[in-house]
Amino acid sequence: MEEVQITTTSPKGQVVIPQEIREHLKIEAGTKFAVYGRGDTIIFKKVELPTVKDFERLTSFGSAFAKKKGIRESDVLKDD
Repeated sequence: MEEVQITTTSPKGQVVIPQEIREHLKIEAGTKFAVYGRGDTIIFKKVELPTVKDFERLTSFGSAFAKKKGIRESDVLKDD
């Protein structure tokens, strides 16, 4: 997939991503993108939202790190 592919916009401004690119990047209906435009260039970056499992891993990592460093919950949570 090293060839430049051409697409067009619809009257509504929609852009069709060629099938070969969609398959290669595993783009399905509902896939989210961050979009940036500058000059005559548009960049689409596929955005993958973290799952609950991802957050649980981060929480476990943070808890283990804090325990290892001797950081207590009371050191972090303070009433305003």
